[in-house]
Amino acid sequence: MKSFKQQYKINASARKVWNALTNPKRINEWGGGPAKMTDELGFRFSLWKGKVFGKNIKVEKNKLLVQEWFAGRWDQASIVTFELNEKDGVTTLNLLHEDVPNSEENDLKKGWKSDYLNPLKKLVES
Repeated sequence: MKSFKQQYKINASARKVWNALTNPKRINEWGGGPAKMTDELGFRFSLWKGKVFGKNIKVEKNKLLVQEWFAGRWDQASIVTFELNEKDGVTTLNLLHEDVPNSEENDLKKGWKSDYLNPLKKLVES
């Protein structure tokens, strides 16, 4: 199993970034839908027509979201952590993806950038 980190600087408030991570309407706008999502602890979410799914396991509104993630036919959940830190209207989003199947590490690294966080960034900055 692998782990990796990515960091994104987003010219928007942590509140706007949080909303784009947890509001299904906003998720649908940046491309992860149809989404079932809230920022409730224990909520079972799904993205991309159910291809990605899991559960919120730690929630600190506008600051920290930790989720169990499954994609495809994984035997066990990976853990995804979104940490938000805002300073002067710019939010730093730190992503940590742990327990990634070895064969999927490169695809997931690319996918976070191209399909998830760069589209989210573009939406909240517009």
